Order: sequence, then C-alpha cells, then structure tokens
Amino acid sequence: MAKIQQGVGPQYPQVVVLVGATGDLARRKLLPGLFHLVNAGFIPGCRIIGVSLDDLDADGFRDVARSALDEFAARKVSPAAWEAFAAILDYVPLAAGAPALREAVQRAEASLGRETRRLHYLSVPPSAALPVVRMLGEAGLVENARIVMEKPFGTDLQSAVSLNAHLHEVFAEEQIFRIDHFLGKEPAQNILAFRFANGLFEPIWNRNFIDHVQIDVPETLGLGKRAGFYEQTGAYRDMVVTHLFQILAFMAMEPPTSLEPVPISEEKNKVFRSMLPIAPHDVVRGQYSGYRKEEGVDPESDTETFIALKCHIDNWRWAGVPFYLRTGKRMAQGQRIISIAFREPPKSMFPPNSGVGSQGPDHLTFDLADASKMSLSFYGKRPGPGMRLDKLSLQFAMRDTGLIGEVLEAYERLILDAMRGDRTLFTTAEGIERLWQVSTPLLEQPPPVRLYEQGSWGPKPVHQLIAPHAWRLPFERVWRDPDNTGS
Repeated sequence: MAKIQQGVGPQYPQVVVLVGATGDLARRKLLPGLFHLVNAGFIPGCRIIGVSLDDLDADGFRDVARSALDEFAARKVSPAAWEAFAAILDYVPLAAGAPALREAVQRAEASLGRETRRLHYLSVPPSAALPVVRMLGEAGLVENARIVMEKPFGTDLQSAVSLNAHLHEVFAEEQIFRIDHFLGKEPAQNILAFRFANGLFEPIWNRNFIDHVQIDVPETLGLGKRAGFYEQTGAYRDMVVTHLFQILAFMAMEPPTSLEPVPISEEKNKVFRSMLPIAPHDVVRGQYSGYRKEEGVDPESDTETFIALKCHIDNWRWAGVPFYLRTGKRMAQGQRIISIAFREPPKSMFPPNSGVGSQGPDHLTFDLADASKMSLSFYGKRPGPGMRLDKLSLQFAMRDTGLIGEVLEAYERLILDAMRGDRTLFTTAEGIERLWQVSTPLLEQPPPVRLYEQGSWGPKPVHQLIAPHAWRLPFERVWRDPDNTGS
C-alpha cells in the first residue's frame, strides 16, 4: 500500500466518474495520471468508474486501462501496483443510464467505508457534455461532487453564456472546474514564483521597462483524428482562448493578496477585463498546404490551422505594451515559450560597430515544456582589445536542481487540485465569457486565410505583424545541454 502524501492530496477518499474513459485523452493522460496519484499515495482511498459508449464490463475496462498504462505510463508499473489499481476500477456503459451509474457510485462509496467526495471528469466533446451533466443530475450525483470540464468552453460569447447557464442549472459555479492543462505545467506556475518572489524582477515588470511580450506555441503535429472537432473550432478557438490567453493572464496579472484560488482568479479576470477587443487587422490567419485534403475536412474549408495576433491590455501596468501570440499546426518546431523583451538603453556612449543593439533587446525567456527552462540574454564585452559586444545568456533548467523527478504531469496536478477544491489553475465562467466578448470583432470579421508550407514558421505576413520587432522563434542559439559539459 502506498504511503499517503500528507498535506498535498484531498482530505477525503474520492469516487472518480471518468466519462469518456476509453477515449484518447483518457488513455494517454487520465488513466496513467490517476494510476500515479493512487500508487504514489496522493489520494486517501479511491474508486474509479469508467463510463463511455463502448459496451464493456469491468474486466473489459481493466484491459483498456492496462493497455493505456503499458503504452503511455511514464513510470514503471509493477505487478503489485497494477493489481491494486485494477481492484479499484469499475465500468458502466453510457447506455445503461443514470440508475446504473448511481448504483455503481453508491457501491464504490460503500466500499470506501467513510465520508467520500465525488469527482466527475468529462473527457467528452462539447456536444456531449450537457447530456452527461443532465445524466449526473438525474442520477443524484451532484451533492459532494466536483465536475471537471474539457475545452472548448463555447465557441463564441452566445454559446459560452448558454453553456454556463445550462451547467449552473445542475452544478454551482464553485463545483465546476474548467481545465487548462497548460496552467497545470510546473513552468506556468513558476512564472508566479519568479515574478513575485524576486526583488530583482518584480519592480521592472511593467510598461516602463518591458517593450513587448511574445507567447509562442508552434506545433509540429497535424490534426490526427480531430478533423471533425477542428473544423468547428480552428486554431483561435482551440488554442488562443483556452490556453494562450490564460498564460497571458499569469504573465500580466497584478500581485494577488495571497496565493489562494479566489484572489488569483480575481487578478486574472482583471487582466481579461482590461483587454481591448481583438482587431481583425491585428491578426494573421493561416492554413497549411494540404489541410483541405485531410480526411473529414471540407475541400473549401476556411478554418485556420495557424493564428498570430497582437493584443493590448489597457491598464496602468501594461498600457502601450503589445502582446504577440502565435500558434499553429505543422510548423517547423514544437515549442512553448514566453519571451519578454526589455526596453533598450541609450547607446550613445558606445563606439560605432561595437555590436551593441545589433542582436535586438535583452530577453527573459520561459520555456514551458515539462522540464522547464529559463534564459536571460544580455550584452557583454568580447575578450580582447577594443569594445566589441556579443549577446550572451544566463540559463537555468529544472533538471539542474536534481528535483525533476518530483514534477507532476499537468493532468496529475490538476486532477489533484480539483479533488482538493483548489481552483487556482482553473478558469471561471466570468473569465471565459469576457474572453469571448473581446474576441467578437475577430470572429465576426476574420481576415482571410493565407496558405503556409508545412514545416515553416507560418504565413509571411506574421513578420509585418510584429515589425519592427522580430519573433524569438526560431532561436538564434540553442538551449545549453547540461549533460554536455563541453557546451
């Protein structure tokens, strides 16, 4: 039996109703994540009830879970750990309806033998979410429950308001956890620590010292089997509203009164309230060559697979500082960075051809990959006679600490937070509705889609969008490899 991790897990045993339990997300992330949380002792007692359209029994679901762990688990699965995990799995086919689900939950709660809490995780498409919510209501499973919702949270302001209204007919807002796995990543949370715990950076985190900010999340991946979903959403709805704007809020928010869920959510919502509407002329939409030939895609599709935009936060801290966001499919590299460009000082004292200013401003860059890294670039004198300057950098990688093994995968962290009722890293109804509100001008009058080659950095107008600045990706230098002492 795993030792219970005191203070970091939920107080009560958990009954997890995993809807969409045989789907891709459940197999890749949720079942391996739940296995680790249970095996590592983060949860003081747990039962998992799989629910999906597949006509399976409990043993069939155990086969699905075992296959998922064999293929996707990041940690070794011992026979004893698997036996213990298999014993807590149960399954109810969706066709069996609310009565069968209620009976399975009651059976699971009785087996735990003391006061429990329920976590309903809806790993289903948006069109299926509300029917599942109603079924949970019919089954009487709302009390002592929290519900985790996957993106997108609507596709425009009207649909978001309608979705939230229907959700609130069954669950109270404080029971609803809208998940964004980007915010569950250790590097995203490290932004808060870096900003507010360091006297070196906190005083300069404003328009007086920062020239512009880039949030850049290119992907090499294509659609996979998501053509039907993607045709209804596109890059802006899929990535910007639900991920990049949330990262922007962490980057731009005012200091919260405490690192508690309510103060942090309020400061994030203040950022969203301060955002100016997204102007179509500040947006570049793209579509990779060959997209319209993908299975399930309209041959005349206008759906964007790439989006880059400039947005503004009209408040005292950020007035006049542009935020540039970019993301797309089938691009040259897969990266997740925030790059902060500092204002440049006067160069009048340096002789001509010294090299100062020739490689752009100083940057503070966060790499949001799971093994997080940070880099601070600056000018320094080249050794030797004369005053020649080169761009240098200080770099830090999480693996330098020797604690990389302590990092929880994003979904693991967020599932644990939802069980604890910690809403710090989840989005609110107010925040989502405000983001759709500022998106309305773009959604009503989107600029034309421009083609770009697969394996490129997007359509050429992205360079005019950011001019006179330049995109940080591709990097002019690679991250140093701590395992290569010669670098």
